Amino acid sequence: MELISPFDVAKDAVKAIQDYAILASQSLTNFFRRPLYWGDLLQQADLIGVGSLPIVVLSGLSIGALLALNSASTLQRFGGITLIGQLVSQSMVTELGPLITGLMVSGRNASGMASELGSMIVTEQIDAMRALGTDPSKKLVTPRVGATVFMLFFLTIISDLLGLVGGFAVANLLFGLDSRQYWSNAWQTLVFRDVFMGLVKPVMFGFIIASIGCYYGMSTRGGTQGVGRSTTQAVVTSSVLILVVDFFVTKAIFAVLGYR
Repeated sequence: MELISPFDVAKDAVKAIQDYAILASQSLTNFFRRPLYWGDLLQQADLIGVGSLPIVVLSGLSIGALLALNSASTLQRFGGITLIGQLVSQSMVTELGPLITGLMVSGRNASGMASELGSMIVTEQIDAMRALGTDPSKKLVTPRVGATVFMLFFLTIISDLLGLVGGFAVANLLFGLDSRQYWSNAWQTLVFRDVFMGLVKPVMFGFIIASIGCYYGMSTRGGTQGVGRSTTQAVVTSSVLILVVDFFVTKAIFAVLGYR
């Protein structure tokens, strides 16, 4: 086994970050250059949005129900069972809705993008595209980035609403909480900061998922084994980045708009 010097490892890491930054910036600037591939964007929106809907529905309902179930035992001890709606709505809208939806979509779509683009690299379809005068970044990367950002925004809203429905089902059926009490608490506790935080995160998570998936797909080397390696790296890297960015975005919004 050949030993690799730390200098070479550091050099490869810097080059990878540089290549990713170029690809990510191109994916954004391409929105202001013609031609715009609207057909590809709509096709990706269908694949990413409609295709991810079943896992988003199931995860949203499950997380909301589990949140209500786990918090109810603690709230009952202090006579605060009526606060379930408040707890579920704040947790889903500010944190769990965007985070769980981002991770679910990352697991499904970042791997799909890396696999699809990696296969095109291996079979030299992207070289053929360049030879015909088509920019692969504009044709393949930009529609995926735009579709993921757009659809993740609405998928997160659906996940938030279904989380509230799941929490209501547990609160009403298992703990006998009145529906008006649950929904009025859930609605009235939300303030501008909570909603703003819950809508900013999916935009950033969507960009991370698509840009990372496309980067690993477009940088695939080593045949079919390389495609498998790119797929795994895309899922791991996008998931870790979502968790890290989630922390810093939450911290920044608390600093700017004030901690609750």
